[in-house]
Amino acid sequence: MLELNTFETLVAASLVLLVGRKLVAVTAPLRTFNIPEPVAGGLIVALCLALARFVADVQVKFDTSTQAPLMLAFFASLGLSANLASLKQGGKSIGVFLVVVAGLLVLQNGIGVGLASAMGLNPAVGLLAGSISLSGGHGTSAAWGQTFTEQFGMSYATELGVACATFGLVLGGLIGGPVARYLLRNVSRPAAESAANADPLNFENPQAVRLITASALIETLALILVCLTAGHALAAAFKGSWLELPTFVWVLFVGVLLRNGLALLGWYKVFDRALSVLGNVSLSMFLAMALMSLRLWELAALALPMLLILAAQTAAMAGYAVFVTFRVMGRTYDAAVLAAGHCGFGLGATPTAIANMQAITDRFGPSHLAFLIVPMVGAFFIDIVNAVVIKLFLSLPVY
Repeated sequence: MLELNTFETLVAASLVLLVGRKLVAVTAPLRTFNIPEPVAGGLIVALCLALARFVADVQVKFDTSTQAPLMLAFFASLGLSANLASLKQGGKSIGVFLVVVAGLLVLQNGIGVGLASAMGLNPAVGLLAGSISLSGGHGTSAAWGQTFTEQFGMSYATELGVACATFGLVLGGLIGGPVARYLLRNVSRPAAESAANADPLNFENPQAVRLITASALIETLALILVCLTAGHALAAAFKGSWLELPTFVWVLFVGVLLRNGLALLGWYKVFDRALSVLGNVSLSMFLAMALMSLRLWELAALALPMLLILAAQTAAMAGYAVFVTFRVMGRTYDAAVLAAGHCGFGLGATPTAIANMQAITDRFGPSHLAFLIVPMVGAFFIDIVNAVVIKLFLSLPVY
């Protein structure tokens, strides 16, 4: 067993990003299908570690204590980048996309429960392999796993949900690019000069040069830390109540209030360039750390029925993005980017959705609408809607 401490793990995550960047640069299929750099590098490392375990019985244990703070810092940066004046412009589109997302939640649970019942499994297992783990992610899986253990006597519920969420995280990062490439065949893309002159204030073009100062970086870091502190406090305060939400949702919410409250009072204007730099760094490091520490042998150990359900869910997500998300959102370039983002958080998590969209917009040009809609729906509204959908399915007489 080789154990890496916090600093060594951060070094490894940095190397994963560099490897991913090089792989995407020299591998035509990865560029063609817009595979995000953290996904490419992280999966290569995870595969190598799995091979080392099976061949030489060598295991590597990472200290992932910084993984959660990096994720929360990313969500804080999303909240701090949300200008309510801009959100008004996408109000109708946000509502339409939320309806589209709700439709996927119902479809995922229908597939999960239907296939589980057909194979003679407890229908609750289908829910764990449905919107709980896929659209919900690891946090939702852990929360509902405890409920299923108490309600249905499923002692393995949490582990199964987390394993399904991990599976979704990988597939969400892999299918978004190919789906977007398929949709972009007959769609008008932004002019070349738009991509070259993309506004470096946002997350759409992570490779753009951003002019910032040390004082602006420190001020922005302070705002992010305020969001993390207040988000943790609110999550603890409302734990066990009807307002209980994952910590990252509270962090994002605090970020929205902080940015717009300071602007309304005229006290401070958030420096978007510094925010973009810190947000992109947090996102890349979080994804690299999450993917390089995947225990692929545990995914391989999933029972065949669960693998069949998850394979069906992956195919359904790709089909839904192509035939529903893309069409309902207008069959435009923005709709194609939204479809790729939907694959990211429909199977994995919002950071995966942002990485999927960045891989596309960094190559083909900006999509302001997609980067306005996905963070709000994928990180905030979906948890509320998902809780309602899950409870509706639990009320069915099949349990």
